[in-house]
Amino acid sequence: MRHNKKFNHLGRKAGHRKAMLRNMASSLIMHKRIHTTVAKAKALRMFLEPLVTRSKEDTMHNRRMVFRALGNKYAVTELFRNISQKVAERPGGYLRIIKLGNRLGDNAEMALIEFVDYNTTYNTEKPAKKTRRRRRKKKTSGEAAAQAEVATQQEEQAKEEAAKEAEEVKEQAEEKSAEAPEKKAEDKPKDESGESENEAKSEE
Repeated sequence: MRHNKKFNHLGRKAGHRKAMLRNMASSLIMHKRIHTTVAKAKALRMFLEPLVTRSKEDTMHNRRMVFRALGNKYAVTELFRNISQKVAERPGGYLRIIKLGNRLGDNAEMALIEFVDYNTTYNTEKPAKKTRRRRRKKKTSGEAAAQAEVATQQEEQAKEEAAKEAEEVKEQAEEKSAEAPEKKAEDKPKDESGESENEAKSEE
């Protein structure tokens, strides 16, 4: 009888299944995400998450237990050195399974399994804003007086510039008015000479 034996055999004998999960776990630790079927991903999550929990406490006993499960010293080093620090504040649920649809050929359900803390796309936590408030410096009497002097100087300069512009406009208007009568005086002799020529022609 196989009462309460609910784990997935994955169509393999015990030795083949353990070797496959060991290799998949080592690949996931080294690469942080792998593509596989949904059934294998769920079995891998059950196999690997207890080992990640052990890696949070770096002791010789835990290292030997994890090495017995994985059989890869490089994966054990990566797990205890880097991943354990990354997941230190997470109380379980270290892996995420994302379904990718069905595979062409056998129509098997495919999935992406990855470490939650190594994916920056799904991390919605915003960095905390700084709550420091800067105090405004109180202006001393000397600074206030200096600013007042600067303001008065700027006003005087603006007034002087406006007066200069007004004077220039007046001078231009006077020049135009003086040029107008001179042009009229020049035009009159021309008219008289034209009339005398006409009279001489008529007499002839």
